[in-house]
Amino acid sequence: MFSSPAFAQVAGSAAPGGSIMDMLLPLAFMFLIMYFLLIRPQNKRMKQHREMVANVKRGDTVVTSGGLVGKVKKVKDDEEIEVEISKDVVVKVVKSTLADVRTKGEPEKSE
Repeated sequence: MFSSPAFAQVAGSAAPGGSIMDMLLPLAFMFLIMYFLLIRPQNKRMKQHREMVANVKRGDTVVTSGGLVGKVKKVKDDEEIEVEISKDVVVKVVKSTLADVRTKGEPEKSE
Protein backbone atom coordinates (compact mmCIF):
# COMPACT_ATOMS: atom_id res chain seq x y z
CA MET A 1 0.00 0.00 0.00
CA PHE A 2 2.74 2.50 0.88
CA SER A 3 5.33 1.04 -1.50
CA SER A 4 5.67 1.89 -5.16
CA PRO A 5 6.27 -0.74 -7.80
CA ALA A 6 9.93 -1.30 -8.78
CA PHE A 7 10.84 -1.25 -12.44
CA ALA A 8 13.55 -3.57 -13.70
CA GLN A 9 16.53 -2.14 -15.56
CA VAL A 10 17.18 -3.30 -19.08
CA ALA A 11 20.16 -5.66 -19.11
CA GLY A 12 23.26 -4.48 -21.03
CA SER A 13 22.35 -0.81 -21.12
CA ALA A 14 25.14 1.78 -21.17
CA ALA A 15 26.32 3.46 -18.02
CA PRO A 16 24.72 6.82 -17.28
CA GLY A 17 28.02 8.64 -17.97
CA GLY A 18 28.44 7.25 -21.48
CA SER A 19 31.19 5.12 -22.90
CA ILE A 20 34.85 5.70 -22.23
CA MET A 21 35.41 6.85 -25.84
CA ASP A 22 32.85 9.60 -25.37
CA MET A 23 34.89 10.89 -22.44
CA LEU A 24 38.36 10.55 -24.03
CA LEU A 25 37.55 12.06 -27.42
CA PRO A 26 37.17 15.67 -26.16
CA LEU A 27 40.38 15.35 -24.13
CA ALA A 28 42.30 14.12 -27.17
CA PHE A 29 40.87 16.95 -29.25
CA MET A 30 41.94 19.53 -26.63
CA PHE A 31 45.46 18.05 -26.54
CA LEU A 32 45.75 18.34 -30.32
CA ILE A 33 44.68 21.98 -30.20
CA MET A 34 47.20 22.70 -27.42
CA TYR A 35 49.96 20.95 -29.38
CA PHE A 36 49.41 22.90 -32.60
CA LEU A 37 48.76 26.28 -30.96
CA LEU A 38 51.29 26.26 -28.10
CA ILE A 39 53.81 23.42 -28.01
CA ARG A 40 54.83 23.18 -31.67
CA PRO A 41 55.48 26.92 -32.23
CA GLN A 42 57.46 27.13 -28.98
CA ASN A 43 59.65 24.20 -30.05
CA LYS A 44 60.30 25.89 -33.41
CA ARG A 45 61.35 29.12 -31.67
CA MET A 46 63.66 27.21 -29.32
CA LYS A 47 65.29 25.43 -32.26
CA GLN A 48 65.84 28.72 -34.12
CA HIS A 49 67.37 30.30 -31.00
CA ARG A 50 69.72 27.33 -30.51
CA GLU A 51 70.88 27.57 -34.14
CA MET A 52 71.34 31.35 -33.86
CA VAL A 53 73.44 31.02 -30.71
CA ALA A 54 75.51 28.18 -32.14
CA ASN A 55 76.38 30.23 -35.26
CA VAL A 56 77.70 33.32 -33.44
CA LYS A 57 81.10 34.31 -34.77
CA ARG A 58 83.67 37.08 -34.35
CA GLY A 59 82.49 40.41 -35.76
CA ASP A 60 78.75 39.79 -35.33
CA THR A 61 76.66 42.41 -33.57
CA VAL A 62 74.66 40.87 -30.73
CA VAL A 63 71.86 42.02 -28.45
CA THR A 64 71.62 40.40 -25.03
CA SER A 65 68.38 39.77 -23.21
CA GLY A 66 69.42 42.50 -20.78
CA GLY A 67 69.51 45.02 -23.64
CA LEU A 68 73.25 45.38 -24.17
CA VAL A 69 74.30 45.81 -27.80
CA GLY A 70 77.86 45.07 -28.80
CA LYS A 71 80.25 43.44 -31.21
CA VAL A 72 81.63 39.94 -30.65
CA LYS A 73 85.38 40.12 -30.11
CA LYS A 74 86.05 36.51 -29.17
CA VAL A 75 84.12 33.25 -28.97
CA LYS A 76 85.68 31.66 -25.89
CA ASP A 77 83.95 28.28 -25.80
CA ASP A 78 80.52 26.73 -26.20
CA GLU A 79 79.16 28.72 -23.25
CA GLU A 80 80.68 32.23 -23.34
CA ILE A 81 81.64 35.01 -25.72
CA GLU A 82 83.45 38.31 -25.22
CA VAL A 83 81.47 41.33 -26.40
CA GLU A 84 82.79 44.85 -26.84
CA ILE A 85 80.03 47.24 -25.79
CA SER A 86 82.14 50.40 -26.04
CA LYS A 87 85.70 51.29 -26.97
CA ASP A 88 88.01 49.25 -24.73
CA VAL A 89 85.07 47.90 -22.68
CA VAL A 90 84.78 44.13 -23.12
CA VAL A 91 82.34 41.96 -21.16
CA LYS A 92 81.86 38.22 -20.97
CA VAL A 93 78.38 37.11 -21.97
CA VAL A 94 76.77 33.69 -21.67
CA LYS A 95 75.64 32.62 -25.13
CA SER A 96 72.19 31.50 -24.02
CA THR A 97 71.33 35.08 -22.96
CA LEU A 98 71.58 36.40 -26.52
CA ALA A 99 68.31 37.76 -27.83
CA ASP A 100 69.43 38.66 -31.36
CA VAL A 101 72.45 38.20 -33.60
CA ARG A 102 73.14 40.45 -36.58
CA THR A 103 75.86 39.41 -39.01
CA LYS A 104 78.26 41.95 -40.49
CA GLY A 105 76.33 42.97 -43.62
CA GLU A 106 72.84 42.59 -42.20
CA PRO A 107 70.79 45.80 -41.76
CA GLU A 108 69.22 46.55 -38.39
CA LYS A 109 65.72 45.24 -37.86
CA SER A 110 62.93 47.79 -37.51
CA GLU A 111 59.85 46.50 -35.75
